Amino acid sequence: MHPVLDALLTRRSVTAKDMIAPGPNRDQLDVILKAGHRVPDHGKIGPWRFVVFEGDARARFGDALAKIFASKNTDASEKLLAFEADRFNRAPCVVAVIAAPIEHKVPEWEQVLSAGAACMNMLHAAHAQGFVAQWLTEWYAYDADVDALLGLQANERVAGYIYVGTAAQAPSERERPALEDRVSYFE
Repeated sequence: MHPVLDALLTRRSVTAKDMIAPGPNRDQLDVILKAGHRVPDHGKIGPWRFVVFEGDARARFGDALAKIFASKNTDASEKLLAFEADRFNRAPCVVAVIAAPIEHKVPEWEQVLSAGAACMNMLHAAHAQGFVAQWLTEWYAYDADVDALLGLQANERVAGYIYVGTAAQAPSERERPALEDRVSYFE
């Protein structure tokens, strides 16, 4: 089988909590970001951008997440707040993919899909370099205060957080819906 097809057919998500160091070095991360940047982009407008969290930045962002979470969940336990603070420490590297559609003849939906394609390409680029990755959109992908912390503009939304690291153990295959139940042929 062609190596590209092999990579496409063997990639699978690994939960961030099951990742360990090492994460990608700068050259490897650059490949992941370049892959995210090289997606279908009708109109050549680049309706996405990336925010990288490495090292201490992960803990600083996590602390800010925990404060935002606490302000909205005043009954949250210390254990839960510690969990929120540790979110970005689960993987050695996290990349926020920001969908940034603009007013353009290209429909907004196509621009958002392009940001989703960036997420998927980044997962494949991580896999191709021997890393594991997970695309997450938990509460902090939909929170206005987190958006402000990231400096998002009114037209921007988080398409996902891409967690990248090394698998703590070999990932197992998961059950998938039967392909024949998902395919039809127009006649």
